[in-house]
Amino acid sequence: MKLKNSLGILAVVGLVLFGFMAPAQAEWPDRPISMIVTYPPGGATDFQARIATMIAGNEEFFGQPIVVINKAGAGGQVGWNWVIEKGTKDGYTLTTYNVPHFISQSIVYNTKYDINTFEAVANWGADPAVLIVPKESPYNTLEDLIKFGKENPGKLTVNGAGMYVGHHIAALQMGKACDVPVVYIPEAGGVPAMQSVIGAKVIAGFNNLSDAYRSQDRIKILAIADLERHEFLPDVPTFKEFGYDVDDASVNFRGVAFAKGVPQEIIDKASEVFPKMFNAKQTVAKMKESGSPTRTMTREQVTKMFKDREVFLKELLKDLTKK
Repeated sequence: MKLKNSLGILAVVGLVLFGFMAPAQAEWPDRPISMIVTYPPGGATDFQARIATMIAGNEEFFGQPIVVINKAGAGGQVGWNWVIEKGTKDGYTLTTYNVPHFISQSIVYNTKYDINTFEAVANWGADPAVLIVPKESPYNTLEDLIKFGKENPGKLTVNGAGMYVGHHIAALQMGKACDVPVVYIPEAGGVPAMQSVIGAKVIAGFNNLSDAYRSQDRIKILAIADLERHEFLPDVPTFKEFGYDVDDASVNFRGVAFAKGVPQEIIDKASEVFPKMFNAKQTVAKMKESGSPTRTMTREQVTKMFKDREVFLKELLKDLTKK
């Protein structure tokens, strides 16, 4: 009996000593973080994501770099489905989100994601959709384009970065508000959409203000789908200035999120650090230099925005897609 008791005491002592000697769990992050961008390299989301996270390795932020991994396709669906189904839940797989894109897709399609499968972290920008035509296009104003569309039903081709992304919503709104038949052509992202417009493969297109800003020498920008003009393109009028009811439903909010299942302490730390990084002087300066509109929002603000936009988009899409 004494032997058993002695062995039991030794076992307890050993466990206690082991507990003291065991190495402490590394604090997140202790290695680079992967960030899934669901659009091709070079587009607005990819371009801005790299700027927004370029100083992540600084000690005052994460002390580790954030590595962009592009998983493009189907207007973002390929990448977001991958994040939900195959991404790690240890805090080392982030994703960029695009609103209204992922919300409208989850309403229309049977996606693996919706607002309840993502943990919002922070928002870095709000990029309006603009209506563009090739530089050599005979159409110099929105009214010129609408006149062509009405006189040539079925020939007004307008492209965008995919199905039920902001560009598609802007095209749907334009068709209804301007009472003109619009043939929407979905592309594999903002870059190929811009290339198709520049190459005159379509009559017109909707693209991101930031991409259009950087491509002004090769396109004409006819109108902006927002409630007011933008400081980066002060000479470009809104649809509303022409008398057409196209609002800010297609404005592209961009930020970062985790898939559900990531530990709360990691979400909390990320939600604290990202807004500081987005507001850092070097980040803001680089965004402005590239014509990328910024709008920093906290986790709480983004979570509310997700919910509000879902309610709004369900009604909007019901109206815009009904026959």
